[in-house]
Amino acid sequence: MISVKICGITNESDLAQAVEAGADMVGFVVVEASPRHVDFHTAQALVRKAAELGVEPWVVATMAVPWLDKLVDETPEIGAVQLHGKETPGQVAHFSRRHQLVPVIKAMGISRPRDLDEAKDFVGADAFLFDAKPPAGATREGGHGASFDWSLLKGFRVHDHEDWTLSGGLTVANVAEAIAKSGAAAVDVSSGVEASHGVKDHAKVAAFIAAAKAAG
Repeated sequence: MISVKICGITNESDLAQAVEAGADMVGFVVVEASPRHVDFHTAQALVRKAAELGVEPWVVATMAVPWLDKLVDETPEIGAVQLHGKETPGQVAHFSRRHQLVPVIKAMGISRPRDLDEAKDFVGADAFLFDAKPPAGATREGGHGASFDWSLLKGFRVHDHEDWTLSGGLTVANVAEAIAKSGAAAVDVSSGVEASHGVKDHAKVAAFIAAAKAAG
């Protein structure tokens, strides 16, 4: 069965609809450079609401977010922290040691096989999310709606116990192909189901989840 994460949610209406449509995980971005950014109190409230609705809440962040530790410490409902910046293996390991009760997902940009080799250095990560590399001059690592050669991931395993999520440029039109080519067991979408930055198109969300589940 394919797991689906709807990321970049900024409000309770979009959260409730994603849960109703069958999302397994939801993501809240706390990186200020993102057009889907939410502040500390909004992120905390949305995480708690997501947990109440029975869906796993992820916080999408970078090590540059000054209040990330505080958010994790004060919000035990967080299901995972997705580090989506230029974190080093040492930084990820250090963060994981500080927050041992919260799974740490390392997001990595992929454009060639060599990029996957770098994942093996992140022994502090509990799992991975593979996205397209950001375009030149980008002010953030993810959320650009770009894809990459999904077949690079076919049969890929990092450490024996670890899993990964496919992200980057996914839409209802291509998610089945992406799953088939990559072998992904989990997919993540943000811009591909939006009406505008930070606002979800509810019909697209429902269609995407249905297409991903059917492909699995």
